[in-house]
Amino acid sequence: MTEKPEEMKAMLLKMKEETLKEINKTVKSGSDAPINEPSGDIYDQASSERDRELGLLLGDREREKLRNIDEALLRLEEGEYGICEECEEEIPIGRLKIVPFARHCVKCKADLEKQQAQTKRFEEDRAYREISLGEEEEG
Repeated sequence: MTEKPEEMKAMLLKMKEETLKEINKTVKSGSDAPINEPSGDIYDQASSERDRELGLLLGDREREKLRNIDEALLRLEEGEYGICEECEEEIPIGRLKIVPFARHCVKCKADLEKQQAQTKRFEEDRAYREISLGEEEEG
């Protein structure tokens, strides 16, 4: 890796600190909200539920980001940081500066995402066919 490991470690630690602050903020705002206290009409309740679910989703993303940062710090300590897990080539420093916890080079990441999209589409098609077959059996 051409960049100094200390600089990347500092960047990852700063990102980790910011992510922890964001998680704490989300947790505090979630705990301030009244739970199971119906108020307002059904639209207000639906809006509150949507906001709560969005907060939980964002919290999950922040926790995932934190896990990725911790794994990157571990790879840094083990001397494996900046190496693509797929092709084992060096990940360009430009990518690491944008996504310091990147595990794959851009090409391999794009290939993995394409493969995941195809798998998801296949599974959705299969589920749809199963639903269609189940309806035909009932009729």
